[in-house]
Amino acid sequence: MNAAAELHVIIGSGALGMAVGRELLARRKRVRMVNRSGIADVPTRIYVFKGDAADPATLRESCEEATVVYHCARADSRDGRAERLMAGATEAAARAGARIVYGECATFYRAGARPMTEEEAVPVAGGEARTRPAAMLLEAHAAGRVCAAVARGSDLFGPWTGASLLGRQVFARAIAGRAVQLPGNPELAHTVTYVDDFARVLVTLGERDEALGRVWHVPSAEPLSPRRFAELVFESLGAAPRIAVPGRARLVLHGLVDPAARALRTTAKCFERPFVLDHGRYRAAFGGACTPHPEAIRATLEWWRANPEAARVRA
Repeated sequence: MNAAAELHVIIGSGALGMAVGRELLARRKRVRMVNRSGIADVPTRIYVFKGDAADPATLRESCEEATVVYHCARADSRDGRAERLMAGATEAAARAGARIVYGECATFYRAGARPMTEEEAVPVAGGEARTRPAAMLLEAHAAGRVCAAVARGSDLFGPWTGASLLGRQVFARAIAGRAVQLPGNPELAHTVTYVDDFARVLVTLGERDEALGRVWHVPSAEPLSPRRFAELVFESLGAAPRIAVPGRARLVLHGLVDPAARALRTTAKCFERPFVLDHGRYRAAFGGACTPHPEAIRATLEWWRANPEAARVRA
């Protein structure tokens, strides 16, 4: 199909949605983005559609004439919003005759001693609700209602990831000259995913027939311990590492008055065992190129420097 005739619709304007927009523009695609405000810090070539993505009517209108729909919006799985959003996005893509590609974070996986393939990964206790939107989408694909694929990455970093764990606890604090906070055991291997690599995977899956109907792990640079990753951030800043590892008791105590500490305590469970994603399936099908950690860290720090307000808020 003529690239100029294609319409690529991105649901959500968070870090992943923004990265998908950059990737699509680099491939000279026509792009529409959907968010509540109708405003996003994107080039004028991206039309931003104002509307609540959880509203089926909004999704039907915004996805009209779409070639591919990229579901990059995050929603709380506890109140059913994530499932309603997926149902609406699936129905809108089906009406338009578009493919739909869903990007989600695999941090609901139960960590294990060896790299996790797409088939071997299982959710942590209580994490089953977070797997439901992807299951709904793949069920719709199997039933022939829509053509779909799912991509999963690990903890995100990169431009616009100020709300992520690495954004809050590593990049914001390091660039502000404060000690970074590493949850759990900082010496164990952990996959982290550069958001631009994630975006490139989503766009590739939207282009390839053999991607449809499956879950794919996003190729990420070699797993590092959280401590080593933090050290690379400080090395890129030209500063001596400042690293804190708050114990569980301290997080419990601070969590009584500090929501950030409560969130960090919850997240720590994902860092108490090795957490490594195997992306061999994607590498065999499409190639496994990904951005080396030093290059990705430099790009992330450049974004933080260009957005000092984000750094002050998050630190």
